[in-house]
Amino acid sequence: MYQLLKYILMLFAVSLSLVSCKQKQGDKIKVGFSQAMTTDDWRKQMNSSLKIEASLHPEVDLTIKDANNNIHKQIEDIERLISNKVDVIIVSPIESKPLTAVVEKSIKAGIPVLVVDRKIDGENYTAYLGADNIEIGRIAARYIISHSKGSGKIVEITGASGSSPAYERTLGFNQIINENKRFSIVNTIQGNWEKESVKLPLKTILQQNPDIEYVFAHNDRMALSAWETAKNLGLEKKIKFIGVDALNTVNGGIELITSGVLDGTILYPTGGNEALKLALKIYNKESVAKNNILNTIVIDKNNAEIIKNQMDKVDQQQLVIESQQGAINIQEKEYASQNNLVRLLSFFLVIILSLTIYSIYSTISISRKKKQLERINQTVIDQNVEIQEMAQIAATSNEAKLSFFTGLSHEFKTPITLIMSYVESLIENEKIKGTALIDEVKLIHKNSNRLLRLINQLLDFRKIEEQKFTLRASNTKIYDFTNEVMANFKGEASRRNIEFQLICKNKNLKLFIDRGLMDKVYFNLLSNAFKFTPDNGKISISIVENQENEVKIHFKDSGIGIPENEHSNVFNPFFRASNNNKNSSGIGLHLSKEFVLLHKGAIELRSKQGSEFVITLLKGNGHLQPSEMIQKIENISSIPSLVTDNLDIESDLKELNTIADAEKHSLLIIEDNSDLVIFLKSKLSNEYLITISDGSDAVEKALEIIPDIIICDINLVDKDGYEISKELKKDLRSSHIPIIILTAQSNKESILKGLQSGVDQYLTKPFSLSILKQSISSLLFNREKLRYYYTNNIYRIEPESKFGNQEQTFITKMNTIIMTNVENPKFSVEDLADKLGVSRVQLYRKVKAIIGINISDHINNVKLEKAAELLKSNEMNISEIAYSLGFSSPNYFSTAFKNKFGVSPKEYKTSS
Repeated sequence: MYQLLKYILMLFAVSLSLVSCKQKQGDKIKVGFSQAMTTDDWRKQMNSSLKIEASLHPEVDLTIKDANNNIHKQIEDIERLISNKVDVIIVSPIESKPLTAVVEKSIKAGIPVLVVDRKIDGENYTAYLGADNIEIGRIAARYIISHSKGSGKIVEITGASGSSPAYERTLGFNQIINENKRFSIVNTIQGNWEKESVKLPLKTILQQNPDIEYVFAHNDRMALSAWETAKNLGLEKKIKFIGVDALNTVNGGIELITSGVLDGTILYPTGGNEALKLALKIYNKESVAKNNILNTIVIDKNNAEIIKNQMDKVDQQQLVIESQQGAINIQEKEYASQNNLVRLLSFFLVIILSLTIYSIYSTISISRKKKQLERINQTVIDQNVEIQEMAQIAATSNEAKLSFFTGLSHEFKTPITLIMSYVESLIENEKIKGTALIDEVKLIHKNSNRLLRLINQLLDFRKIEEQKFTLRASNTKIYDFTNEVMANFKGEASRRNIEFQLICKNKNLKLFIDRGLMDKVYFNLLSNAFKFTPDNGKISISIVENQENEVKIHFKDSGIGIPENEHSNVFNPFFRASNNNKNSSGIGLHLSKEFVLLHKGAIELRSKQGSEFVITLLKGNGHLQPSEMIQKIENISSIPSLVTDNLDIESDLKELNTIADAEKHSLLIIEDNSDLVIFLKSKLSNEYLITISDGSDAVEKALEIIPDIIICDINLVDKDGYEISKELKKDLRSSHIPIIILTAQSNKESILKGLQSGVDQYLTKPFSLSILKQSISSLLFNREKLRYYYTNNIYRIEPESKFGNQEQTFITKMNTIIMTNVENPKFSVEDLADKLGVSRVQLYRKVKAIIGINISDHINNVKLEKAAELLKSNEMNISEIAYSLGFSSPNYFSTAFKNKFGVSPKEYKTSS
């Protein structure tokens, strides 16, 4: 019974679809054509081609309106088509300007307009179809020039004034004729497309100029009239006549060629079938060009017979098509009548059978299933209520836990920050350096960093859960960015003899990334890699472009890996692999995935021998919203010492301690009040190396000693404090030096002017010594933080950055000079300073202030990187490389290389 019902219902659906199809067939595409052709031949040819093309499209309802060359009637016809709400209007304008308004009205009414043959004023129409009238004029001119053997004098007979074809044909014709000095247009007759407009003015011209060689008329009718006029004067054999249209009718252009009346005519196609095809494309929302040009040719005695035969065949085929179409229409009407009757009977039969069977089936099945559905429904309701209650309890509990841990994390940050500040002060304390206590202090510092990082991860997790992260992506060189992050792990890699490498073919590849978020992704993946990779293992990062506009970044290690059956859970929060016996928060990989998803990217795990995480990012910025991108690279608040749990911070601290042991911070006081100078010197000399200037030589002294900080008054002897500050901030050698203005001028305008000149702090007299001391300490501390930041982001600072602009220029120029001379063993720090235009002392202090290492070490690092490249190329032995790069001996070179890369040159060369 069920199968029978299904079959009947299927018949019912088929019947309905047939009725629906019939209804759709009744929805015709209404196309209106406003005809304005000036001759019966043109009308017949245009209308015939339109009707034949429409017959090939049953869905088209074609309406033809003939204005009989009356512009007012044509406007009324178009108005009527608009009121009838046709789908597309095809217009053949009598004149261009009068129809502009009514065409615009159609466009505003939502009805597209296809203009054929002649254009209207302006561009407010959907598309234009017609021959290129300018090219027709050019073709006529070229034909005359190529066939002329006489005087080269020409008479041009144009079409009606205001007609775009007339204007364009004249324009094209004159362009070519004016290029040839042998030819000239003796006179131009303003015709109106009809024969009678030509005879009288042409007769006068021919009487005055009997040596005319060519007459070019804008259509064949006017050309025939010109020939008749010349014949009356006995000049028809001396003058050659060129027309336009080439109609295959009585007295049409082709017949006039074969009878010897015209020497040539330019084919001007009506384009009726093309017009309807284009109108259907417009209706179907297909892309169409604004201007659609029909092809044309020159017809003369050489090809007239061939063209005539072809056109005759076309006309015969058109008659056959019309006859066949009429027969088809009759058959369709008969078929439609019979088909409708069958459908109607089938429809009623299906309804009767369906109702009968449905009544029987419903009576049996409804009562049986009703009770079953009620039981199932009640069970579902009970389970749904229970699930909602459990979900509410779980959500409330989870929210309470997260709120508790988030609040607690915020509370932890303040004491942790204080602990780290005091620990860093202890590390810098001369009294405990060299004692056993220093190692314990460093251990406190390292674990404080670890605790702070875990707290930050917990806060990030909370922000991800609440969707509070906003992507701030900037265009970044991914190779440089990766290198900067890897620098934090190279000490650990060297200590544990882990091969740590970056593989990238395109070092200039740029991606739009949020540097802060992607830094955390890198950090989490590399931390895990180092945590689970044994000593003497291998960790690599590979950056690979593919042809799908994607970049894949592979993080691969030789560690313990992750069981395959746990891969689907690895990015879940608080997940720990079954083979993980180390302490872990379980949210690092979850955060990494969320941060990558914010970039519209993806991250996946492959784990066979070790683990391999693959990040997929898209090139360009088309996948990002404008609000997710920034033009400048923002200062990312990062702590340089935040490295992995086992990373060694000793190298960075050793450099800082060396500076602290060697000298105090230098302070330049620019003040012309001797009493104040004595006071400041007495109070600050125990902590700083002080230099004094009364203002007359302030800039010179600042550039000479490059102090760590400057205190400057405003009212000075030569220049005021504003000018001095502005000059020092603009100079590359001193732009990094913090400046404190100390003045009695406390009004708003003075303070604003001071800040605009680039000063870092503005203090007014009378001042508190403790506030001044704290200001100096804070600025130096902030400068130190900027130095750390700049060290880790040296290739990420954009030119617009207030801190990185001149410093970036300086470092870029310095690195270029070093790379140019890296194989020059005689190249020295003095040579570098000379090329940079600074003294050796200024170079040392500038580099130390910016990147935190001395210039010799920086040059040495560049040489070692070059040595690594030479080792990979395998073109020189180790001794040759050592001496070519200016090392005193191969042994010294090997020691330095191993300190930097963790392996000897020989081992590095073997592994390459």
